[in-house]
Amino acid sequence: MRYDIIHLPKEKWKGTIIPIKYTTDKYYDVLVNRTDKGFAIEIELKDFAEPVTHLPEEYDFPDKLYQDHWENAYAWGVLVDDELVAAIETDQELWSNRLRITELWVAEKYQKQGIGHALIEKAKEQARRERRRAIILETQSCNVNAIGFYMHEGFSLIGMDTCCYTNNDIQRKEVRLEFGWFPAEKTK
Repeated sequence: MRYDIIHLPKEKWKGTIIPIKYTTDKYYDVLVNRTDKGFAIEIELKDFAEPVTHLPEEYDFPDKLYQDHWENAYAWGVLVDDELVAAIETDQELWSNRLRITELWVAEKYQKQGIGHALIEKAKEQARRERRRAIILETQSCNVNAIGFYMHEGFSLIGMDTCCYTNNDIQRKEVRLEFGWFPAEKTK
């Protein structure tokens, strides 16, 4: 089935909660060790003892479209019977000439139908049109399905933050991972 991706105007969609939730039985274990020569960082796929579910209710700041701190946000989405079933939001990171994907969500019922790919393609088109040097996004080390999806879409690991969500993210197995996609450079 084909779904139309439409612009979600700020005046109508600002504050709409994006109900990102997932269950996983794996995580990427992040180890940071100081060595005589600097640091050794290992990120290894491991199994949880039992599946872990993350729900929007466990966070103080649920994901929402057009949050005030994203000054130049732009969102697209998919509506089925006037219900939002998928969305992507981007914001321009002007100082570094990058485009940040601030939100990406596809309702579970609509996953694995090409909607996520089509939304990522919207962001890639925007990045090319605006001549951005990269697209960047954040996910969590325990969101293994999202990580696999981003890598399938051509993104690669570009960094991490070991205390973004709490002061014990490494122990909680929920480390912020940054991924980036770089448009092909044109050769003369």
